[in-house]
Amino acid sequence: MLRIVVLISGGGSNLLALLEATATPGFPAEIVAVGSDTDAAGLAYARERGIPHFTVRPADFADRPAWGEALLAEIGAHTPDLVVSAGLMRILPPNVVSALSPHLINTHPALLPLYPGAHAVRDALAAGATRTGVTVHVIDAGVDTGPTIRQAAVDVRPGESEAELHERIKTLERPLLVDVVRDIATQKIILEELNEWPS
Repeated sequence: MLRIVVLISGGGSNLLALLEATATPGFPAEIVAVGSDTDAAGLAYARERGIPHFTVRPADFADRPAWGEALLAEIGAHTPDLVVSAGLMRILPPNVVSALSPHLINTHPALLPLYPGAHAVRDALAAGATRTGVTVHVIDAGVDTGPTIRQAAVDVRPGESEAELHERIKTLERPLLVDVVRDIATQKIILEELNEWPS
């Protein structure tokens, strides 16, 4: 059984999709804890299910490395096999990435390497893209630069707003993330094989 810690910042729609999947009999993974960098609304999903949860706020620490060490300590207490950034709206510090990668994955609302960063949907629209989507990727030292695990695409509709497009991307994002986690758990996806990772 693959042990997962999920990190969130907001409402937790991806977290909920994973919780519902892991509650399905025979699903090969379990969520052992949920963490956040803020008082995220999505933590309620963990509370309702009796899943351990924690909040590590960057503002409570002198610098990003200190925050990273505290976050690593909370994550490590649950001995996960995989850490999923599912809407964590913060770049993880290098000490966290180096400790966890490649068993550290993220969802991003664009077809990377196009439109990295925090405003991917807005950037795609501004560029006049006719097609975009979602990427699940390994987190590395860059911003949305890690190895791609899997992608799903959606056509951009004429006159579509950022919110409308983002919502349609989310409907692809949730099942894609669930499928990736299942395939990591069953070793159909071997994260170490996606790139040249140090042993």
